[in-house]
Amino acid sequence: MPFTLSKILALLAQPSSVLVICVLAGLWLMRRDGSRLGRRLAWGGAVGLLVCGLFPVGNLFILPLEQRFASVPRPAQSDRVAGIIILGGFEDGWVSAGRGGLGLNEAAERVTEALRLGLRHPEAKVVFTGGVGGLLARNTGAAEPVAAFLMDGGIAQDRLVLEGRARNTYENAVFTRDLVEPKPGERWYLVTSAYHMPRSMGLFRKAGFDVIAYPVDYRTRGAEDLMRFFERIPQGLMRLDLAVNEWLGLLAYRALGRIDELFPGP
Repeated sequence: MPFTLSKILALLAQPSSVLVICVLAGLWLMRRDGSRLGRRLAWGGAVGLLVCGLFPVGNLFILPLEQRFASVPRPAQSDRVAGIIILGGFEDGWVSAGRGGLGLNEAAERVTEALRLGLRHPEAKVVFTGGVGGLLARNTGAAEPVAAFLMDGGIAQDRLVLEGRARNTYENAVFTRDLVEPKPGERWYLVTSAYHMPRSMGLFRKAGFDVIAYPVDYRTRGAEDLMRFFERIPQGLMRLDLAVNEWLGLLAYRALGRIDELFPGP
């Protein structure tokens, strides 16, 4: 599927987008002829925005993703690690380019925890993979700011490997594999958000790169969050959009044959 088309479809399939479209379509129909369908669409979309924004619907969808690799053991200090792979998505290349330094978003644990892991294992290569994955941003890759951040944190320059072309997780897996050429028996850790780990592991496995999950950036505390309401409507909608996007990504990659399982696990 072409990259631009996949991004447009993902945008339109987000629950918040669907609900807003329902409200707007309903209002338009009501204005045109006062139809019952228009009233149902408008009210249904408005109630949906309220329920999905305040009730823990998003947590219901994201918790299984986060729990999938939650029990994977962390590396011991004595383990020899060949490399640590950091998936992009935590960096804001647009802000970094305009303000200097490294702009971070809600997924910042990807790089901070990878830095911690890299300092514990000075023998390991530290790989960053991530290009410009948005539709509107252009020439705002963050590979260099990420490298500067890691070096300021104590990672030697000769340990760093930068891959700045990948626009999605499939390209992360393929481009990184080709770049580092892992050898059988080597221990490579994959650092990404816990909700994103099932899809990432499935893609790396399909690419023939045997990595070990290192999930970070949990958005839920556990099962108790299934009863935890959101304080603001945008928070709940963002959580639901994030989770649904991940499930749709799993479905799409399975349909395309890029992962071998619909829900990859340990």
